[in-house]
Amino acid sequence: MAYCICFPVEQKKTKVEYLSHFIDLIKKLNFKIKVLCLDREFYCTDMFEFLQNNNVLHIVRVIKIGEQMKQILKGSKSRCEQYVMQGSRKKILLDIVIDVKYLKGKREKRGCENLGFVVFGVKWSPRKVSTIYRRRFAIESSYRMRDVVKPKTSSKNANIRYFYTLISFMLKNIWLYIQKKHFTVVKRDPQVIDEDKFRFDMFVLLIEEWLRRKLRVRLTVECLR
Repeated sequence: MAYCICFPVEQKKTKVEYLSHFIDLIKKLNFKIKVLCLDREFYCTDMFEFLQNNNVLHIVRVIKIGEQMKQILKGSKSRCEQYVMQGSRKKILLDIVIDVKYLKGKREKRGCENLGFVVFGVKWSPRKVSTIYRRRFAIESSYRMRDVVKPKTSSKNANIRYFYTLISFMLKNIWLYIQKKHFTVVKRDPQVIDEDKFRFDMFVLLIEEWLRRKLRVRLTVECLR
């Protein structure tokens, strides 16, 4: 389950500034970061230096660039390595965890695949690191669901577009809250939500029906002949 918050992108702000703002917001809301999973856009020395200096536990998928990294990502067993990342002005030591998965014909490929991750502050097995990181793809599905309810506009006004984005994420978060509150299976084991009981498309239909009644939209037209 992934709740969404977002901020408009400004050209003068760096990724480190945005991430710092998000982390401060999370702390103000009295949440704790168990581990921060970031995509490869955040794979840079400035970002890793900021995260390490602020003791933020994180997992970041590596980018396969350079001969040294290509050699690190070759092998048939899951393992841990260390890698010195060279930036434009500085170097930083990174711990790399490699989870090896055998493709077995997946995507019409054979052999094994080395999945590399930069890790900091976690002592998990390579398979657990890979599994936890894979959960961040719920964010991608959140964006697809957002597009279902996001108002359409051709306006170039950034404030209007941002406002529409906030509306779409608000609806998504309301649906998630309803699911957790009313459709959680009662049992002693970890919480499981029966998602088929109340799917997002059903939620959208209920919202549309409520708006139709509230606005008294006419669904019939009188014919002249």
